[in-house]
This record gives sequence, C-alpha cells and structure tokens, in this order.
Amino acid sequence: MIFGLDNGFTLLLVVVGMALSLAASAFVKSTYSKYDKIQSKKRVTGTQAAQYILKNQDIHNVGVQGIAGDLTDNYNSGTKILSLSQSTAQSTSVAAIGVAAHECGHAVQDAVGYAPLRIRAAIVPIANLGSAISMPLILIGLFLRGSFLVNLGILAFSMAFVFQVVTLPVEFNASRRALAILGEGGLLTEEELPMARKVLTAAALTYVAAAITTLLQLLRLIVIANNRRN
Repeated sequence: MIFGLDNGFTLLLVVVGMALSLAASAFVKSTYSKYDKIQSKKRVTGTQAAQYILKNQDIHNVGVQGIAGDLTDNYNSGTKILSLSQSTAQSTSVAAIGVAAHECGHAVQDAVGYAPLRIRAAIVPIANLGSAISMPLILIGLFLRGSFLVNLGILAFSMAFVFQVVTLPVEFNASRRALAILGEGGLLTEEELPMARKVLTAAALTYVAAAITTLLQLLRLIVIANNRRN
C-alpha cells in the first residue's frame, strides 16, 4: 500500500473513533437530560432507590455514598462501595432511579459471582499496564526498527480491547437486572420503565462505542507498524 494511503487510512480510523465516542457521549447526555426532567411518581431519590434495592436483594455489605460530578456513578467490587453522582443521588427523576438501579445491578452481579464481572476485575491491572506501556514500546520499536518491541506493544494495547469487550456483557446484564428489579419492586410504574430502559440503553451504547474505538485504534497501530516495516 502506498505510504500516503496508509496515512489517510489511519487518519480515517482516528476520525471515525472520535466521531463514535462523541456521538455516544452526546446521546447519553441528551437522553439522561430528557428523562431527568420527569419526576418519578414514587418520588424516591436515587440514593433511596439504591438502598431499597440492596436491602430487597439481601445485600447488606455494600455501602452507598455520594460523589462529585455528573454521570460518574459506579460500583467498586473491591471496596463494596456504590457511588452515586450528584445528578443521581438526590434526584427523584426516572433517569436517576434508572442509573442507581443499574449500579445496584453490578452489586447483585458481585453478590452472585457473575463470571464476566470477575473476569473484568481480574484483567483490570493487565489492561491498565498494557495501555500504559503499549505506546512507548511501539515508538521505541519503530525507532530501533525492532519488530519484537512493536509486536509486544501491540499485544499490550490489545489487552485494553479485551477489557472493553468483557465490559459489554457486564454492563448489559446489569441493566437487565436493574429493569427487572425496578419492575418487581414497584419503584417505577409501567409507564416509567420504558423511559428508564432508554436511559440505560443510551448508557450501554457508550461502552459499545468505546469498544469499537479501541478496536479502531488497535487496527491503526497494526497498519502503522506494518507500513514502517515495509
């Protein structure tokens, strides 16, 4: 392949990846904003919903706390802490309850030993290390024309893609659990459940976009490496 075409192709991969990430981020923010304006009929806050769900699921070793930021909600299986952002913790909106329930879904996964969650937790250190050392290895390998270092760098970066792939079933499953719990527990009405589903679907798409973006970046590195070797 001509060098100029290689450059154009790798640039296209970067542009497509950025566009996907921006589109997914904009979509989740707009969807959350839309349903954050609709107050749930039960008028429970995100924190109250999380506490109720954890108790209902017989999970007593998980703490609920507030954290700064918007849509920074997360569950830490290591510390057994469920953190809700400011936009979720004290809000009584359908969107906030949906997000809080999603994080509870992760806590339920942890409690029942959901395999993909355990696999993801196990590969986090490897994925983080791979992301940190991949580019230095590739750059040094290209500079020294050392195929081994380049290949090792690409292999290290591929662990970030593996992490993104494993994350997908974890996130989709947490949302399914959340919607089932919300329906059974009566925290949301039949009219409100589809709204929460739209919020969680939009959030899940950000993980799909992240996986595709990481894959495109991996392909870009492979193309650049092959081009320099030739």
